[in-house]
Amino acid sequence: MTVHIEVLTMGRIGVDVYPEQVGVGLEDVTSFRKFLGGSPTNVAVAAARHGRSAAVITRTGDDPFGTYIHRALREFGVDDRFVSSVPDLPTPVTFCEIFPPDDFPLYFYRLPTAPDLQIATEELDLDAIAAADIFWVTGTGLSEEPSRAATMAALEARGDHGITVMDLDYRPMFWESRDEAHEHIRAAVGHVDVAVGNLEECEVAIGERDPQRAAAALLDAGVELAVVKQGPSGVLGARRNESVVVPPVPVEVVNGLGAGDAFGGALCHGLLAGWDVEHVLRFANAAGSVVAGRLACADAMPTTAELEEILEGVS
Repeated sequence: MTVHIEVLTMGRIGVDVYPEQVGVGLEDVTSFRKFLGGSPTNVAVAAARHGRSAAVITRTGDDPFGTYIHRALREFGVDDRFVSSVPDLPTPVTFCEIFPPDDFPLYFYRLPTAPDLQIATEELDLDAIAAADIFWVTGTGLSEEPSRAATMAALEARGDHGITVMDLDYRPMFWESRDEAHEHIRAAVGHVDVAVGNLEECEVAIGERDPQRAAAALLDAGVELAVVKQGPSGVLGARRNESVVVPPVPVEVVNGLGAGDAFGGALCHGLLAGWDVEHVLRFANAAGSVVAGRLACADAMPTTAELEEILEGVS
């Protein structure tokens, strides 16, 4: 019997290796902890924490870290049936440095390429992709072939079913140039219902950095809901006849790296619940604040009950 998937994500996966010492460079760190990582993977974990059936389409190395990833996904309640291995590439590892409140340098070990960029069109389950209530892709998945063609094929397979979300997710180290990123991300935007990005990501994707103009440009490109993250100024959510800015939830930041993924999983939950835009964004902001106040990403994802309690206190 096929299990219905509410939230299906596609793209980056790996092992996050985070220092246990805060405020020092990697050269001075003496101990680390490992966690499941990769933005779309974390979004699937976050959605599962809200009781949603979730799965991820990705690839790992055929190595112990790949084995760990399968085990971690299952422990988090995320379906791993679409996770395959690439025999001759290692599972990616990502190190970070932690300098709260707003400096978290990342060091990606993904050379010469990463298994999650070797997702090929012919191995996609296009029926499962078309059937998912929410399908979530990222800009990084467009940075290299064959993942680029596979991502576009998956978007085209969606048709009019469900909600298709794109995390604009611009990371310059994965691209030859901003122009190349703009070309491919802009092409994908026309296939999605919801686009999510910060000001730089909006500028790369659509050519606009001003929040209102960026949202308008995304809507003009065919998006039904534009979500523009403005840092301390909050999050703008815009539809054709609706625009709202929701302030951030205050938090003492420990590690800001997983906050956007927590936001994404909560966004998926709210969209599936049919909430209005303001409610969805307040819920998602609360999720981001919780994870920003914790060390890990996937392991730190909050439950629905936690966020409801926070929102009651904020209101």
